[in-house]
Parts: sequence; C-alpha cells; structure tokens
Amino acid sequence: MSNCCTPDGSCHTTAEIKTTYKVDGVGSAHCQGVVTKAVSGLDEVTAVEVEIGTGLVTVTTANEPDESLDALIAKTVDEAGYGFAGRVAA
Repeated sequence: MSNCCTPDGSCHTTAEIKTTYKVDGVGSAHCQGVVTKAVSGLDEVTAVEVEIGTGLVTVTTANEPDESLDALIAKTVDEAGYGFAGRVAA
C-alpha cells in the first residue's frame, strides 16, 4: 500500500493489488509491447509487467480483480493475438 497525502494535510491510502496471469506466445520484445499496451488500456489496470519467454503478466489494480476483469483481460489478450492461460497461483 502507498500513503498519499495532499498539500492541505489530508491523507488517503490506495491499495495496489498485483495479480499474475499466464499468456502464451510472448517470445520477444515486440510481443511484450503488444500485450503491455493492450492490457494497460483497460480502465481498472494501473500497471502491467510482462516477462518475455515465460509469458507471465503481472497486472496491478486498485481493487482485487474479479471474474469479470479476468474475462476482460482474457478477451483483450486474445484480441491482441495471444493465448490467455489464466491466473497463476499465488
């Protein structure tokens, strides 16, 4: 979690939830860029890290992702031309 304080002294806390997914076919920097750009475009996503070769995609969100976000990520990855293999166990 990060703590954010405003100049007037009021503070709020924002959670960062990281969830890792497996995506098939991420074998190059080009593939990494395509998947990163596609998943980063989703409103709920605040950050994306894609590992070349392993196809592990770590998605950061403000809230715990639910089945509808998982489905949206799967659709986005599929539309980008890659195979979505689901969540990786924590």
